[in-house]
Amino acid sequence: MDRHKDMEFEVIVIGGGHAGCEAALASARLGARTALLTPNLDAIATMPCNCSIGGPGKAHLVREIDALGGEMARNIDRTYTHIRVLNASKGPAVQALRAQADKALYRAAMKSVLERQRNLCLVQDTAAQLQIAGRAVAGVIGLTGMVYRCRALVLATGTFLNGMTHLGEISLPSGGAGQPPTTDLAASLRDIGIELRRFKTGTVPRILRATMDVSRLRIQPSESAAHRFSYDHVPRPPLPLLPCHVTATTPQTHALLQRNKHRSALWSGRIEGIGPRYCPSIEAKLLRFPDRASHLIFLEQEGWDTEEIYVQGISNSMPASVQVEMLHTVPGLERCQMMRPGYAIEYDCIDPRVISRSLGHPDRPGLYFAGQINATSGYEEAAAQGLIAGINAARHVAAREPIVLERTDGYIGVMIDDITSMGADEPYRVLTSRAEFRLLFGQDSAWYRLLPLAREIGLVGRGRLDGIQDDRRRVAHDAQAPGVSAATRAPAVPSARRSGLLAPGDYDPYIARELKRATRLRGLDELPIPSAIDYRHLPVRTEASERLQKASPATFGALARVPGITPADIATVHAHVLRLRRDRRDELK
Repeated sequence: MDRHKDMEFEVIVIGGGHAGCEAALASARLGARTALLTPNLDAIATMPCNCSIGGPGKAHLVREIDALGGEMARNIDRTYTHIRVLNASKGPAVQALRAQADKALYRAAMKSVLERQRNLCLVQDTAAQLQIAGRAVAGVIGLTGMVYRCRALVLATGTFLNGMTHLGEISLPSGGAGQPPTTDLAASLRDIGIELRRFKTGTVPRILRATMDVSRLRIQPSESAAHRFSYDHVPRPPLPLLPCHVTATTPQTHALLQRNKHRSALWSGRIEGIGPRYCPSIEAKLLRFPDRASHLIFLEQEGWDTEEIYVQGISNSMPASVQVEMLHTVPGLERCQMMRPGYAIEYDCIDPRVISRSLGHPDRPGLYFAGQINATSGYEEAAAQGLIAGINAARHVAAREPIVLERTDGYIGVMIDDITSMGADEPYRVLTSRAEFRLLFGQDSAWYRLLPLAREIGLVGRGRLDGIQDDRRRVAHDAQAPGVSAATRAPAVPSARRSGLLAPGDYDPYIARELKRATRLRGLDELPIPSAIDYRHLPVRTEASERLQKASPATFGALARVPGITPADIATVHAHVLRLRRDRRDELK
C-alpha cells in the first residue's frame, strides 16, 4: 500500500455496535487518538435483536457501566418509550429496571455522542486484514485499500464475523439487519493463530400495530415514575410513554411448527452454531418444554415514529410463509400484517479463555476483544466488555497497567472472570445467580462501589463523585431523623435510586453476613471433590447437573467457575460432600 494512504491512530475499534461504541468513547475520553471503524455509520448502536435495555443482571451491568463513565445508561435514559421495575416485590439486590428504546432515536443519539467526542474519528470501512509487527498490533487494512495504523486494536465485531442468516431453506451471508458480513477478517485472525468457533442467535418477526386486535391482548402500561439508569439527568423528548401488550402461543401454534419442522433451519440441522440457553428460539422452547401448552409473547412498539411491533418470544428460523401462519394462530394477531420476518444468524467467535481478564490477548500485545466475539450474548454484556477493552487499550498505549475488575467488584467482574477462566459452551448471559455475593451488587449500589475507581481511571470528574457522596450523606442523615423510614426517603435523592434508597447502616447486618459467607466460601476453593460423585442424582437444577457431570470439577473453586452454576448449586454439592465424609468416618469407627 502507498504510504500516503495511511491514517495514524493510537487505538482503533472495529465495530460500531454496543461494545464498539463504549470502547471507542472510553479510549477517546482517556486521551488516546481513536478511530471507530465500521461498515455502515448509519447502523451505529443498532438494536437488531430487540428494543430493550436492562432486566435482571443486565440492569446491574448498565448501572456499573454508568458508574465507570460509560454511555449506555445515559443513552437509554434519553430514548426510552416504556420502563418498568422488575422483581419489585423482591429485595433490592435482584430488583432491575428494564426499558424499551425508540430504536431509531437510540441509534441517532449514540451516533451524535460519538461524532462530538474529542479525540474520536468515525470511519466507514470494513476491516479486512490485521497488521502485526513482530507479535504486536500495528494496524488494520480496510476493504477500501486504506491502511489504518495503531498501537492498540479492539475487535468488537458482534454477529458480523462470517455472519450467515437463515430463513427456512434460505441462507444468506449477512451480519444481521440486512448488512453484509465481515469475512476476510476471520481469515486474518486464523492466520495469527486465533481459532474461531460457531455460535448462533436470532430475532423475531415484526408486525404492523394497526393490524393487532388490541381487545384480545392484555395491556402492560409503562410505569409513570421518572426512573432512570444513569446518575446524571439527561434531557428526554416531551412525549408520552408507550404501553406494551401481552399474549401467548397456542397449541395450534405449536402444531403448525411441528408440521413444518423439516423447513426450520434449526430443526433440519442446517444451523451448526450453538444458541443461547436463556434467550431460546420458539423451536428450542418446543424441544426443551414439549409439555408446555403456551409461551408468553410481548408486543413492544419500536419507537414513537414507527408502527412496527416487535413480537418478543418467538425468534425462529422458519420460512417467511410459515411465520405468517404462526402469527395468525396467536390471540390478537389473527389478522396481523408481518412487516419483517424473523431469522437465525450464525457467526464466528473466539474461545474467551485465550484472553486475559483485561480482555487483551497475552501473546498479541495491543489486541483486545469485546462483545459477542467473546462468546457472550446481549447488548449490556457487550457494552460492559467494550468499556473495559477501551479503557485497557488506551492504558496500553499510555504504558499503564490494565484495569482488572474482580468478582467482588460487581457483575462486570463476574462476567469477565467467568468467560476467561471457564469459557462458554453457549452464548453467555449475565444472571444475578452467577454472582456468589449478589446482595453486595444491587443495581443501586453500583455508583458507590465503582465511582472511586472511575475517578482514578479518569473517566468521571470530581463533581460526580462528590455528588454521589453528598447523596449518600443526605440519605444517612434522613435515616437518623425520627420517624423517617427507608420508604419515605425518596425525595432526598434523584429518582434513579428510588428502588435502593437505603442508608449505609440499613444493610450492615446483611452485608456483614454476606462477607463472612464470602470468606468461608473462599476457603473452599481448594477443597477437593470426590471424582466418583454422580451429579445426575443430586438435587440440583437439570442445567447444573448436566454441566457438572460434563466438567467433573476437582475442587470447589473449579466447581464455582463452571458456567451456569449458582451459589445454591455449590451449597448443595458442599452439603453432599460433607455427608459423604461423615458417612465414611462412621464406617471406619
